[in-house]
Amino acid sequence: MRTLLVLVALTALARAEEPLVVSADAVLDPAKTYAGLVIRASNVVIDGHGAVIEHRPGVEAPAFAGVGIAASGVSNVTLKNVRVRGFEIGLKVERGSGWKVEDCDFSDNFTDPEFGWGELPPSGGIVWTEVKSSSIGRTKSNRNWDACNLTRCDELVLEENDFSHASNTCLKLWTSSRNEFRKNNLSWGLRIQPGETHARDSTCVLIESGSDDNRFFDNDCTHGGDGIFIRVLNGWTSRRNYFEGNDTSYANNNGFEAWSPENTYVRNKANHCSYGFWLGASDKTRLIGNEAGFNGSPDGFHNAPESFGHGGIVFVNGPSSHTFLDGNWCHHNQGGGIVLRGDEATGGAAWKAYHWVIQRNKLESNRWGVYARHADWLTLGSNEFVDNREGEFFDAGNVTNVVELQGTASASSELRIVNFDRWWHTDPSRHRGDIDHRPDAVRAALLAHKRVPFAPRPTVKTSPGVTLRYRWEFGNGRTSSDAEPTCSYDSPGIFHVGVTVDDGELAALDWSEVVVPDDVEETFEEATRWSVRDASGVSRVRIISDRHAPSSEALHAHIEPYDGGRVELVYSKMNRSLHALKELVFWLRVRNENIPAWQDANPIVTLKQDDEHIARYVPERDLLSQPLHNEGRDGWNRFVVPLAGGNGWKREGPELTTVTELALGFDSWGAPPLDIWLDLLAFR
Repeated sequence: MRTLLVLVALTALARAEEPLVVSADAVLDPAKTYAGLVIRASNVVIDGHGAVIEHRPGVEAPAFAGVGIAASGVSNVTLKNVRVRGFEIGLKVERGSGWKVEDCDFSDNFTDPEFGWGELPPSGGIVWTEVKSSSIGRTKSNRNWDACNLTRCDELVLEENDFSHASNTCLKLWTSSRNEFRKNNLSWGLRIQPGETHARDSTCVLIESGSDDNRFFDNDCTHGGDGIFIRVLNGWTSRRNYFEGNDTSYANNNGFEAWSPENTYVRNKANHCSYGFWLGASDKTRLIGNEAGFNGSPDGFHNAPESFGHGGIVFVNGPSSHTFLDGNWCHHNQGGGIVLRGDEATGGAAWKAYHWVIQRNKLESNRWGVYARHADWLTLGSNEFVDNREGEFFDAGNVTNVVELQGTASASSELRIVNFDRWWHTDPSRHRGDIDHRPDAVRAALLAHKRVPFAPRPTVKTSPGVTLRYRWEFGNGRTSSDAEPTCSYDSPGIFHVGVTVDDGELAALDWSEVVVPDDVEETFEEATRWSVRDASGVSRVRIISDRHAPSSEALHAHIEPYDGGRVELVYSKMNRSLHALKELVFWLRVRNENIPAWQDANPIVTLKQDDEHIARYVPERDLLSQPLHNEGRDGWNRFVVPLAGGNGWKREGPELTTVTELALGFDSWGAPPLDIWLDLLAFR
């Protein structure tokens, strides 16, 4: 039988002046006010019975200081019925699993509604770091800076909590994945002064830096600076998150704001905001059955108007390839019900809104039903247009390759692409890469035409007698209308493949990425010859397997600790003649957690012949902050550096005949670990 520690006050309203250390089951005294709790043991149950843990500032002590309940490295803890207030952090847990927090109150800890733009250290009600497989239920955390801050936390369940009225965020995720959030009050994440236009990035929910595969159901995210914000300030996107039944209405700025690909939004509300959904740089996004109405209204929120005004579902200021909109209701918006726009600065030359399906949407009482500009390869079908003042589908310029389906599809009809291989990796031993149906790969386009209710079913046979039409684009200018095409590539790179299928009434789309590696005989990837120069800590350089790397293996440099500034990945002890060679090619992937991430120009290539003959190649723009393609923000990019300079690279220094040392330089603002992956580096 486990020991039961019962804490009884000697006198009513007595105060414990030192934090209580808990190493066994504990029941707190509700008549006592505690100075703090430190949990030192796993497998314990702590029942507060309504007891208060409170920081009371003295004459010189700050208003908020210390930690109310602290635990590090302990697991399987049940904490319930306790009230914590007045601390910098109410509940701080590090490195644990199996936690269960129920019916607690962490309100009125650190907050700063006067703080301007920028970040503060994690603080407020609940701060968890590296906590796994745990839950928080029926718990309050009001009037804090962050109501709940989760860093590197996975497989949590948060349900029926009240985390409302935060001055920064009601819920913040940083590198936290596979978590589930159900029926929580995450409203009023807002920091704003009367008369202020913007809300300083305060938001009900903030998701960033590799927070993937999270699921949000039926949460109240209303009245925020934003409702739900997927932020990408360091290039590290958050993917495959799923949002269903959430309400983000009455946001000062955007109900949903996202700058990440591969997220799905189903039956959410985003009404009475400046914009309902603002989804710049959100490729491969799906929106199904959402409502976006009354956004940008003159008598409501109408901040940051664009050339088209405002809108319900808006994709601008970043690429939006492979986008699927089905069954959304966009109404009474001061601009487009749906807006898609390519790059304004280059007239769509840099990128277009590309490869869309827009079907079964109800577009009612907007300025335009659909507003499109600098867009290509759009399929429209079975949309309902009602009383849009300036047009149903408005071509605002440079819109090409539009297909309009003539049939009328019911809400119970569905056409889906299933079992589509997302990543085609060609054999690096080939001179030319081919898409082929490898024996170990799922067939590229197995399609199921289903006449079933809206919710997808796991197994449904293909309906007989259905004629399907295909359109493929392979990223190299080639197209096909075959059901199962093949395509050869005669140059290396990453190619973005899209397919649209329709039956005359409904359409579906999907995408794949094809990697064609360089065919090189000599690379420089012996790990023992690589080192890191000018790093503040110990660096580890090794060869790792990576199925997404061009050669299926990559050199990985992990630099930690790292205090920012210029650092170089150096390959030494070489003797490479440059006779008849024209360029240096390499594939690179980086991860920099700091916000902001990069400064100066990146990457800088330095070639050394001897101490008097050194050449530097500096890109004309920072190719890490502004990668060569949108998918390269946290993925692989291929670089080609002309040894004579030019083509986006400035050479500083003399022409070399021999290289004895090669360095790749990186410059960051910040101190978190820096990860660099390198593959297929070679002179040609």
